[in-house]
Amino acid sequence: MELIQAQRGTKDILPEQAARWQAVEEVMRGEAETNGFREIRTPLFEDTRLFRRSVGEATDVVQKEMYTFLDQGKRSVTLKPEGTAGAVRAYLEHGLANGPMPVKLYYLTPCYRYEKAQAGRQREFHQFGAEIFGSALPVADAGLIAFAHSLFGRLCVKGLTLRINSIGCPACRAKYAEALKAYFSARRDSLCETCLSRLDRNPMRILDCKDPRCQEAAAGAPHILDYLCDDCSEHFRQVKAALDAVGIRYEVDPTIVRGLDYYTRTVFEFVSGDLGAQSTVCGGGRYDGLVEELGGRPTPALGFAVGLERLLMIMEAQKVEFPAPDTCELYIASVGEPARLEAFRIAQKMRACGVRAACDEVGRSLNAQMKYAGKIGARFTLVLGGDEIASGKGVVKNMETGEKTKVDLKDDFEGQFAAVSTEAQDNKDLKF
Repeated sequence: MELIQAQRGTKDILPEQAARWQAVEEVMRGEAETNGFREIRTPLFEDTRLFRRSVGEATDVVQKEMYTFLDQGKRSVTLKPEGTAGAVRAYLEHGLANGPMPVKLYYLTPCYRYEKAQAGRQREFHQFGAEIFGSALPVADAGLIAFAHSLFGRLCVKGLTLRINSIGCPACRAKYAEALKAYFSARRDSLCETCLSRLDRNPMRILDCKDPRCQEAAAGAPHILDYLCDDCSEHFRQVKAALDAVGIRYEVDPTIVRGLDYYTRTVFEFVSGDLGAQSTVCGGGRYDGLVEELGGRPTPALGFAVGLERLLMIMEAQKVEFPAPDTCELYIASVGEPARLEAFRIAQKMRACGVRAACDEVGRSLNAQMKYAGKIGARFTLVLGGDEIASGKGVVKNMETGEKTKVDLKDDFEGQFAAVSTEAQDNKDLKF
């Protein structure tokens, strides 16, 4: 019978890899909470209209990449292609706007886009995202960037370049759009079919096209920074000043526009030279009009997202030392049925105390059990046979040092084990 395999563009995360994911996610949660963010979890699928209204009809995401289908009630639903839209919807639906400002939310979520599967770009991918609602001050922009910067520092990721830009407000972009129309109209023959349709509707999206012809045509396009109004120019100046004040280095890159239509004013990316063509590991910015677009009161907002797959690729390329995975603390080997039952009893008691304990569950010989204990990295072993059952006494062995300690199996074994077991904190603590 043919084996069914994972779908193209998806990957299984096996136990050894999952331990690395968990370590990274633990740091992310800790940094988020340190910065005043609270976790939110939103559904994997939403009303399709949510993404059409937020991400933008003219974007590649909406036009080419969304997983959209009709459910059994003939309603159009879409697997989330990014995390911000769902967070904004939840913010509005549950009245979070009625609480004290700013509201700071973070999430860890899978996302789905029908893209060409390649290294660093999967059809199912995972995002760590952070969103802030209710602050229009430039210091909030800088603070969000500083949060991401600190996160990468905690993970010992090196060599990232922070690139920032301002894409202005709707008034700025209206003037800029006219300039882009004029520029690209003279280069129609160099544009792909999709970008020809964008020329009148949203010419900024041409700047985000991945087609080499369009990228070449856009090389000499006008820059948005030359079209910023006074307010947007001042906002961007203050963002840069705040970053300078805390010593965060950046490059101003006027080509950054981000691939989603909801952005306003500050946009930014962290890029790595260890990812090849897929160099962006984190991207974000302001989206001051999105809350209102989705039915709420005018509310300034901003956020970012980190791609976990890309982040882990960078960490592996840089040979970042991950924490050692948790190992078995106590393996209880046994010989004979009475000993097997006693081993099971002790293992259950130890587990109830939070000790990672294991015993024979497949009927191995004593020799095979000890080999298995070594393979799973058991720190201590206890061997039970007829003599140990009869006497109620046993010996706990430290598998690293070979040291042996006699214990009473009937009288507070848990306490005795705690006394002889020294927690290997160096193996538990994060290396980064």
